[in-house]
Amino acid sequence: MNAEEIVSKILYRDALMLVIDKPAGLPVHPGPKGGETLFQHLDALRFGLPRRPEAAHRLDKDTSGCLVLGRHPKALARLNELFRKNEVDKVYWAVVEGGPAADEGEIDLPLAPKSPDRGWWMKVDPKGQPSLTKWKVLGRLEVETGSADIPTPCPSPQGGGGSRRLTLLELRPVTGRTHQLRVHCAAMNFPILGDPIYGTAPRFGGPGLHLHARSVTVPLYPKKPPIHVEAPVPEHMRERVRACGVTPDGAAASGRQEGV
Repeated sequence: MNAEEIVSKILYRDALMLVIDKPAGLPVHPGPKGGETLFQHLDALRFGLPRRPEAAHRLDKDTSGCLVLGRHPKALARLNELFRKNEVDKVYWAVVEGGPAADEGEIDLPLAPKSPDRGWWMKVDPKGQPSLTKWKVLGRLEVETGSADIPTPCPSPQGGGGSRRLTLLELRPVTGRTHQLRVHCAAMNFPILGDPIYGTAPRFGGPGLHLHARSVTVPLYPKKPPIHVEAPVPEHMRERVRACGVTPDGAAASGRQEGV
C-alpha cells in the first residue's frame, strides 16, 4: 500500500478525527512477526499537522471496515474516553455458519485469555470480564452440501439434512473485549465464516474472515449531532452478503460521508 492508496481509504475527515476503511489482512500495529502494518502508512494522513494520527480503538488484522483515528493528542484522548465509556456505537456485519433460530438477541458471556502465553487468544470463562454482544439477523441462505453455487436466500432458520446454513448478522458489541465477536459467535455454535482460530476455516487458504466493521457513530462534538460513518462491504464478503438477501451497494453502502 502506498500513500495514495491509504488516502483513498478515508471515509471521514475533520479537524479532530479520521475514519478509514481498513482493509482485511492489514494489522494496525507492528507485531513480533514483522510485515506491513497500517502504522507504517499513517504519516500520509497528517494533512499538514506535525504528528501522524493514531488509532483510537482496536480492529483485528483480518477484520475490515471503520477504524477511528485521532488527529492529535487532545483529539485522541477525547476519542479514547468515548470508546472507554462505550459511547461510540459500533456496528459489525458478519456472515456466520449456521445461525440462530431467533431473529435477534444478546450474547452475555464473560471472556478471559485462554493462555498466559497467548493473551490475545480468548475463551468463555465464568471468572472472566463481563462481555455483552447484541445481534440481529439481516438475512439467511441455504447452501446445498457439496455445491459451489450460492443459491437464493432461504428465509427459514432451520435446514434439511442435505444443506447447511449461512446467516448474515448485525453485531453490536456493548463491551469491547479482545476477539469478543468471534468468541461469542463460536460459543453459540454459529462461528464466523473464515475464522481459523475459533471457527472451522483452515489456517491458510480459507475464504477470509467474514467480519466487517460496518459503521461507527461518534458523539465527538457536544453541541452537534453524532458523526455517523459507514464502510462499504469488502469484496470477499459481497457475494455471500448479496446471497443472504442484502444489497452490499447503494446509498447506504457508498462509504463516504459528509466532512471528507
